[in-house]
Amino acid sequence: MRVRLSVSVRQSSAARHSAGGRGLRWAWHHWWAWSRRGGGAGGGRGAGAGQRSAAMAAAELERLRMAGAGMAIAVLTSGGDAQGMNAAVRAVTRMGIYVGAKVFLIYEGYEGLVEGGDNIKQATWLSVSNIIQLGGTVIGSARCKAFTTREGRLRAARNLVEHGITNLCVIGGDGSLTGADVFRAEWAGLLDELLRDGLISEEVAKANGRLNVVGLVGSIDNDFCGTDMTIGTDSALHRIMEVIDAITTTAQSHQRTFVLEVMGRHCGYLALVSGLASGADWLFIPESPPEDGWEDLMCERLGETRSRGSRLNIIIIAEGAIDRNGKPISSNYVKDLVVQRLGFDTRVTVLGHVQRGGTPSAFDRVLSSKMGMEAVMALLEATPDTPACVVSLSGNQSVRLPLMECVQVTKDVQKAMDEKRFDEAIQLRGRSFENNWNIYKLLAHQKPAQEKSPFSLAILNVGAPAAGMNAAVRSAVRISICHGHTVYAVSDGFEGLAKGQIREVGWHDVAGWLGRGGSMLGTKRTLPKTCMEKIVENVRKFNIQALLVIGGFEAYEGVLQLVEARGQYEELCIIMCVIPATISNNVPGTDFSLGSDTAVNAAMESCDRIKQSASGTKRRVFIVETMGGYCGYLSTVTGIAVGADAAYVYEDPFTIHDLKANVEHLTDKMKTDIQRGLVLRNEKCHEHYTTEFLYNLYSSEGKGIFDCRINVLGHLQQGGAPTPFDRNYGTKLGVKAVLWMSEKLQEAYRKGRVFANSADSACVIGLRKKVVAFSPVTELKKVTDFEHRLPQEQWWLNLRLMLKMLANYQISLTEYISGKMEHVTRRTLSIEKGF
Repeated sequence: MRVRLSVSVRQSSAARHSAGGRGLRWAWHHWWAWSRRGGGAGGGRGAGAGQRSAAMAAAELERLRMAGAGMAIAVLTSGGDAQGMNAAVRAVTRMGIYVGAKVFLIYEGYEGLVEGGDNIKQATWLSVSNIIQLGGTVIGSARCKAFTTREGRLRAARNLVEHGITNLCVIGGDGSLTGADVFRAEWAGLLDELLRDGLISEEVAKANGRLNVVGLVGSIDNDFCGTDMTIGTDSALHRIMEVIDAITTTAQSHQRTFVLEVMGRHCGYLALVSGLASGADWLFIPESPPEDGWEDLMCERLGETRSRGSRLNIIIIAEGAIDRNGKPISSNYVKDLVVQRLGFDTRVTVLGHVQRGGTPSAFDRVLSSKMGMEAVMALLEATPDTPACVVSLSGNQSVRLPLMECVQVTKDVQKAMDEKRFDEAIQLRGRSFENNWNIYKLLAHQKPAQEKSPFSLAILNVGAPAAGMNAAVRSAVRISICHGHTVYAVSDGFEGLAKGQIREVGWHDVAGWLGRGGSMLGTKRTLPKTCMEKIVENVRKFNIQALLVIGGFEAYEGVLQLVEARGQYEELCIIMCVIPATISNNVPGTDFSLGSDTAVNAAMESCDRIKQSASGTKRRVFIVETMGGYCGYLSTVTGIAVGADAAYVYEDPFTIHDLKANVEHLTDKMKTDIQRGLVLRNEKCHEHYTTEFLYNLYSSEGKGIFDCRINVLGHLQQGGAPTPFDRNYGTKLGVKAVLWMSEKLQEAYRKGRVFANSADSACVIGLRKKVVAFSPVTELKKVTDFEHRLPQEQWWLNLRLMLKMLANYQISLTEYISGKMEHVTRRTLSIEKGF
């Protein structure tokens, strides 16, 4: 199930490069050979050392862990704070210490770098304990005018040299990262000046001759070109959606219109995604000012929605919204307009710094941890020819991009907006931004189809409920109506299809569905083979030519059964598509299933409270059981997001020796200031090592050192309002699925009927690495473990390395996937990289 992935680490000084490089690669190679034969420690894949002795293996691991020996890394946060910065600081610190480097925390951003003294402190492993769940930045951030001058940078260089620091990790926006690149470019000149002034010796100047810089983008606006998401954006969207959900209830009570102003002086990402995820009636973003005369059109649209029975209107406006002449559009102007023209009771809500506040979302914690680890690897591998780079997200992969290429494209966006080239500005924001905008315009208001199509399409939910299902149904219904199709909603899955629980739906039947959890259509686990004849009868009766099935593993298995029955029933030679929606994230053909993000956040919030309880009680270990069937995605990602000590999953086999190592690890941890532990167990990770067994084992082995408690999270992981990611993802999957089905229907339409029996006429739509892909269900059958309801290959298994390393286990980095250096151009920005 696992593929060997090697990492080449270039040493950061000539001496280490010549003396240690070969040794490091040798250590990795031999550690890999040893671990493949069954070696491992602290939750690895086995206890025996095979043919090699444990002593030799330990020596090789020690050599591996000295990859950064002699290095000193400094990390600082600069500019506006963003949720997730603490998780990044934690990951950089722990990864740096893990590879043998000294790590320094610089307090108060560049100001602390210039001032020096107590603002630069060496970090230990425990320095960054218990901060992953905190918003803001615990090491402080400040705007610093002094650093913009050469004199300020000279003082900063001296402070770094005094500590032997030649590797700098900067977490901030484009201004902070540009400053770091200037600092790096001037480094040699600054050292010469310090040497000339007698402030450093020639030996010190020689030893610190090169500054390596790596950036992590911390910005809630997601305004940095080159990365899919910046640290803090997802958490800011969580805050916005919480407010919109709360406002919706009061607006409906009083039949009010709300004008919501969100952050985004130069970038409309927050406004756009929150508008898409809430179904807002009107949206203002700086990249696409409304056409002249927009006031009349907006008021006309708002009046229409009220006349159709809607009790509320939501208008979202980015703080940097402008009209076509560059004149600002304020929230109060919009409010006054609605009151004067329509007489609606209207209120303005300016969200302000609420968007920066609160605890980081699971996505931001995992993203920041991933980027922090990659930042240290980038510093380890830096050579004199390596440009200052920024670690970015592309699909679900970390990549490295030349910092100044990203900064240049980001500036190009602003230039295009200043010169009123708005279409170009949207394209420069990237393909996914452009798609968000186009989909919003498509779904916000009903546009009559140019002609009635001959096709009818049925939509059903199958399996357990998952957040985001309703968003997918809503967008699929509306885009189908735009294409002139007849749309049927089926209640209670395949069972409802067999019983004829089928009704035609219109545009307004799905209004208000976006923020609703669970399944509005109703869902059941029944598979078609139990009622095939009746399903076929209703497909014929209602003349259904396309079937959109939204659900988990049962949805995929059910469509597979329908496809395999085509030889017997000609009525099943229709177009079929599966949108994976399950908290378990176990459907083949996609990296992410709808609902899994909401489930991870629900589990994370519970674990945060449990950790808080353990912190107060001291010397306590909690064993928390998560859902997921045999799939360990939920427990692994939650484990990373909450800084768990271990997460037991079926895919990563463990023995009693590993459990013993985990208990010993927690015993050692209780001797430190952090006297609490959190262990996650996936519900079906082991036939015999049940939650009860783990509780008894930990209680017995920890007697006198720590006590134990059990928490079974259960169905709370399925409930609650969908996260912004799941709303957005569901909306896009619904649109893309129907567009694909419409195309396939046209291809298969002959002589007044649809006949489709090719493999590619029944697919699973999913996000795979960077792109949206349609995978035939018959082909996915070859790569599916039906007994355990799992794909045979699962990308997230690579995240387990990060989970174990950040929990301070002695593990190898053999399987670490090092990010590649890529480039940012207008062409790369035009490639769609998922959501």
